[in-house]
Amino acid sequence: MVLDITPENFPEAKKGKAILDFWAPWCGPCLAFKPIFEEVASEQPDIVFGKVNTEEPVNGMLASEYGVRGIPTSVFLKDGEEVGRFSGAVPKEKFLEEIKKYFG
Repeated sequence: MVLDITPENFPEAKKGKAILDFWAPWCGPCLAFKPIFEEVASEQPDIVFGKVNTEEPVNGMLASEYGVRGIPTSVFLKDGEEVGRFSGAVPKEKFLEEIKKYFG
C-alpha cells in the first residue's frame, strides 16, 4: 500500500521502516517511477511506502526538511531517521537493491 503523505499523517508514516518518494505530477521521470514504486510497495508489507507531492504547498516543508533538491528522490527512513536516499527513476531491480542495502 502506498500512502499519500501529508504533514498530518507523516509522524505515523515514518515509524519503523519507511520509504518516501518525493515527486510532482508534471515530472516525467516521477511518473515513470510511480508503477515501480507501487509494485514494490505491494511486495513489501513490512515497509511504509509514501508519496510526497512536492507541488502541494504543505509538503514543501517536508521536501525542504529533507533537503530534496531534485525529483524523484526516494528517502529511506528507519525509526524516523534518514538512513539513505537516491535520486532519479530506477528499474525495479535497482530499487530492490537499494531497499536491501538500507533495510537488510
